[in-house]
Amino acid sequence: MPYRQADEIRRVAVHGHEVVTYSFGSGDEVLFCLNGGPGLGCDYVRDAHSRLADSGYRVVAFDQLGTGSSDRPTDAGLWTLERYVEEVEIVRTALNLGKVHLLGQSWGTWLGIEYALTYPDAFKTLTLANGAANIPHLVSELERLRAALGPETVAMMQRHEAEGTLDHPEYKGAIEILNYRHVCRLQVWPEAVNASLGNWNMAPYVAIQGPNEFCYTGSIKDWNRVPDLHRITQPALVLCGLHDELTPACARLMHQALPDSRIKIFQNSAHLPFWEEPDAYFEVLQGFLDAHRG
Repeated sequence: MPYRQADEIRRVAVHGHEVVTYSFGSGDEVLFCLNGGPGLGCDYVRDAHSRLADSGYRVVAFDQLGTGSSDRPTDAGLWTLERYVEEVEIVRTALNLGKVHLLGQSWGTWLGIEYALTYPDAFKTLTLANGAANIPHLVSELERLRAALGPETVAMMQRHEAEGTLDHPEYKGAIEILNYRHVCRLQVWPEAVNASLGNWNMAPYVAIQGPNEFCYTGSIKDWNRVPDLHRITQPALVLCGLHDELTPACARLMHQALPDSRIKIFQNSAHLPFWEEPDAYFEVLQGFLDAHRG
């Protein structure tokens, strides 16, 4: 079950389609959440972060176009980072959110960074959770994580990737091991996480990222915004799990490049510390947000 029910659910028109938004609480301070994927509904980020509505924040999330309860058009030309940036701005203005505390998780950090650089006056703070700002560097980190499976397994995975046989059981088995090591280390994955994963739209995911979490072949593969992060002067918080697929090294690059940032690595988490270590995670996040109210 969700942590709490949404106080408001709205449909917002976005260039001829509609996306579904969820709002919790009624505080003047807005935490605007951009979830990961691409292609995932916001369930797993929405349900976890909605708890901050009990601490005086209005928490807003939405199913990005093509995901969750939002419209699911089949036009492949829609699956671009630039279009999703414009979608974020349309949602923010349609809901009259004003200047927000912007939180991006995973793919939401790429979207959040691009949004912050495009609309620098739209947010008060920026939280980058489990993310990266340099995809080529991330790919090198993922190769390091894959190498821990052993040279024979890596060779097997590379062969299947070259031949396009990614549905082979041995390849899928290796990906499953990596997911449990570096995506979520809980024995039982939370219902909200499974809800997002179970309704995955692979079209935007493959177009932007690639066939799985450890193989980047989509349009984002050469994206690197580290040289531009100095332009984001608002207070920033960088969060990461010690075992994260988007590794602490990726987090460090962002932290070092942002002019006003702090960083926290959660020792017992992978990619979902808000589910794996919720008490520690929300203590850090709320402390940061509380310090920058008003």
